[in-house]
Amino acid sequence: MSAVPTCDVAIIGAGPAGAVAAGILSRKGHDVVVLERETFPRFSIGESLLPQCMAFLDEAGMSSVVEAGGFQPKNGAAFERAGVRSSFDFSDKFSPGEATTFQVQRAPFDKLLADEAGKAGAAIHYGCTLTGARFEETSACLSYDDAGGRSGELRARFCLDASGFGKSLARLLDLEAPGEGPARESIFTHVRHRLEDDGFDRNKILITVHPEHHFVWFWLIPFADGTASLGVVGPQAFFADFAGDALAALQAIVAQTGCLGELLRGAEYPVPVRRVTGYASQVTRLHGPGFALLGNAGGFIDPVFSSGVTIALKSASLAAGLLDRQLSGESTDWQQDYALPLGRGVETFRQFVSAWYDTRLQDIIFSRDHNPRIRRMICSILAGYAWDQDNPYVAQPKRRLAVLAELCRGR
Repeated sequence: MSAVPTCDVAIIGAGPAGAVAAGILSRKGHDVVVLERETFPRFSIGESLLPQCMAFLDEAGMSSVVEAGGFQPKNGAAFERAGVRSSFDFSDKFSPGEATTFQVQRAPFDKLLADEAGKAGAAIHYGCTLTGARFEETSACLSYDDAGGRSGELRARFCLDASGFGKSLARLLDLEAPGEGPARESIFTHVRHRLEDDGFDRNKILITVHPEHHFVWFWLIPFADGTASLGVVGPQAFFADFAGDALAALQAIVAQTGCLGELLRGAEYPVPVRRVTGYASQVTRLHGPGFALLGNAGGFIDPVFSSGVTIALKSASLAAGLLDRQLSGESTDWQQDYALPLGRGVETFRQFVSAWYDTRLQDIIFSRDHNPRIRRMICSILAGYAWDQDNPYVAQPKRRLAVLAELCRGR
């Protein structure tokens, strides 16, 4: 009987969180094995990075290859509602750190990061579907089926779940909890159109609010090859009148917007249109004996501020640093040193998402009378610096946003 393979760290998923964690830990000398269900490159959503991401990519030794990867530069975010426009330049922010990043097609981007993790020493096995997991204080044992349908096992001193929306361990260990707020739906695809012919700023993501239903919004993310990611998000009830063909539904909703509809007039839709319903999720805990959950595997809020990859990379950085110390024999506290610090930034994003949908944040963004210092603080969070406790809108997001919204509405 052959022995079960062993390693220091088993990582479920080779997406951004898994690849960055694998890169950091491998560079620190740990034996890392990654089990990925898909075969890369593969389509994924979440294509507009935030500048805060660049620090985590740099920590993993991956920032230089991303910068040389030919991706579309991104320097800010633009917003439009019923003909009123507002934009934020990330160079004019409160928090220190990078002010630019990229808008990426996730298929080549994720493959690039996974390849870099492999070059750092991580062993990445594609086509592996997790079928079971057993955990003790100092070990993890994963069962999986490989690409050829053969069953296998992997023993590790610790396991990181970076399986994204697959939520592998949350499902196996019954850790799933319902997401907060009303269930929302999204319809999205990639389009081909010469946006620059209409004066569109390709260096910014464009967020468009539906002119009548302010809880419905659209993203438009331009890529370097002339295509763009397009999607609409809203409560499930809104989409009831747009059942059936997803492409026809997306085009009909876009046509209601005015500015965005005009911008996309004549656009081609070269790839299948997808629908996702009820994407928000939570878990009852982010860690346990022998494991921790990273990124979307530990919950997802909403796509409106492109926070998903940023949270994923922050979780990878925190977990890899803590795990390095643990594997080196130091005493660690995953609640105090992982779940709580990660949760502070997640809560900041959560409060901004809540304020977006009840329109408080929209009224702030579209206000004509901005205090420059406060605007820089808001800009920092839009740039992903949601863990900067020196920013009052990070330290007290709920109270600060409520007060600011009232001031903007009064003006």
